[in-house]
Amino acid sequence: MEVGIDSFAALLLDNGTGTQLSGSQAMGQLLDRIELADQVGLDVFGIGEHHRPEYLDSAPAVILAAAAARTRRIRLTSAVTVLSAADPVRVFQQFATLDLISQGRAEMVVGRGSSIEAFPLFGFDLDDYDALFTEKLELLLAIRNNERLHWSGKFRPALTGQGIYPRPAQSQLPVWLGVGGTPQSFARAGMLGLPLMVAIIGGETHRFRPLVDLYREAGRRAGFTPEQLPVGLHSLGYVAETTEEALESFYPGYARTFSSRARERGGPPVTRPQFDAQAGPTGALLVGSPEEVAAKIKRHSDALGGITRVTFQMDVATLPHAQLLRAIELLGTRVVPLLR
Repeated sequence: MEVGIDSFAALLLDNGTGTQLSGSQAMGQLLDRIELADQVGLDVFGIGEHHRPEYLDSAPAVILAAAAARTRRIRLTSAVTVLSAADPVRVFQQFATLDLISQGRAEMVVGRGSSIEAFPLFGFDLDDYDALFTEKLELLLAIRNNERLHWSGKFRPALTGQGIYPRPAQSQLPVWLGVGGTPQSFARAGMLGLPLMVAIIGGETHRFRPLVDLYREAGRRAGFTPEQLPVGLHSLGYVAETTEEALESFYPGYARTFSSRARERGGPPVTRPQFDAQAGPTGALLVGSPEEVAAKIKRHSDALGGITRVTFQMDVATLPHAQLLRAIELLGTRVVPLLR
């Protein structure tokens, strides 16, 4: 099983003063964390895409290119690219360039995005939410498979045989489909034979099994083998020396973040009992000691019928850099060996 980290390049807190870092400081620390993840043997590091003041990840390919120059082995991916609000030609060019810089370590996880701020920012109508993604995913996959392309659609000027460059170092740039809880998205990934990355940030993981089964059945009907249909799990998580330490460190920032999001949408704040339920044996949160987290990942894998990749999102708790570095070290040196 591959183990990795996803980051939204959050503006974190200074370790000593508790004040917010500058953008330059936060970006430098993020690159330090990616470098450490490479050194301790993690398999993948992903950068999300948001257009909000608390995150610095509006241009993930740029961050990943900087990380490529400081790493040697770890795979570098988006998490996710909001393809609905992007030009697939430019997205492909950016990640093909990243692939050349990293010597074949680039990937993409593409999705419709759970945040909607990119749509008005780039002039797209939310009423076209699904149609935009359907057309742009089709175009991205066509570009991946064809150096020159004739193509026409509704949301972008036609291509009339132009060449799209550069081409990546890998023979085929890996494209995963990032999904939440929409059955159509799971079925689409299966029909296209794309690797599936399931974002489970709340609830009980086993409840997603019917959707994962839908993905696998759609892929089987389309002629793909089980080996061609890997499933990854993206969850919120954090590792400390003990489960009690992990829970007490993670909860305050987690509660602030999700209570703020709830206020934006007219919902109630997060409570400690809700958090504890999510951190329990069947809840989605991967928060605990190395042994507890490894055991929970194995339970999640069994509940979903087997997963090949798990990625941790730790930014949500806005923990200081030193604690995040220690969590990365524990993931690489203690969680990964337990899983393998």
